[in-house]
Amino acid sequence: VQLQASGGGLVQAGGSLRLSCAASGSIFSINDMGWYRQPPGEQRELVATATKRGLTRYDASVKGRFTISRDNAKNTVYLQMKSLNPEDTAVYYCAARSGGTIVPPPKSAARYDYWGQGTLVTVSS
Repeated sequence: VQLQASGGGLVQAGGSLRLSCAASGSIFSINDMGWYRQPPGEQRELVATATKRGLTRYDASVKGRFTISRDNAKNTVYLQMKSLNPEDTAVYYCAARSGGTIVPPPKSAARYDYWGQGTLVTVSS
């Protein structure tokens, strides 16, 4: 499975961005697809994840501002980000997990099998 993320960039505080991540290869095995981020000097953390059937999980810091969605026909996951603030500055990574459904979707990055290359989101104050 290969994951190709896009959509990062520079935005002012209060602005919006949408990230996309397209999966290719042995996609039949994928269940969860999600987004992690790694701020400068910090560990990678879950932003949001969604199961194939649409069950979602968000980090508390982004609830109400970010929305994850999937287009299973296109094998693509999106992250719509609104009301961005400088604390959202990070490299954002797309991730995918194969296997059966787990409720709620796992939070630990170690549970995810495939990773995209990362896309930088910079929010200026």
